[in-house]
Amino acid sequence: MTNNTATQDNFDFGTSAHMLHRKDSPDTSVQAAYQLDSTKLEKIVYDTIKSFESGCIADDVLAKLPEYRYSSITARFAALDRKGFIYRDGDKRKGDSGRGQLVMRVTGGTDD
Repeated sequence: MTNNTATQDNFDFGTSAHMLHRKDSPDTSVQAAYQLDSTKLEKIVYDTIKSFESGCIADDVLAKLPEYRYSSITARFAALDRKGFIYRDGDKRKGDSGRGQLVMRVTGGTDD
């Protein structure tokens, strides 16, 4: 059996600032995008998701990171999914709202 677990040194955490705002965004949104440390946030969110052996939902991640704003955390899910660092296969668990949330799991790197 091959171990596909990548080290974090191989991961391309961070999203280019021009991808973090719309073309028609107000100046304040553009400035915020360029000031955001998406590399740090993606790594924090990835590490948090990885800490759950059987996967987690957004509410689990938010509960472990109360010092961060909701939108700062939840926006990282799509970036990590797009890069292949996490996946959501359709499994759902009930969240705090009573609605189902997709379960997220780490892939072990982009080799999976």
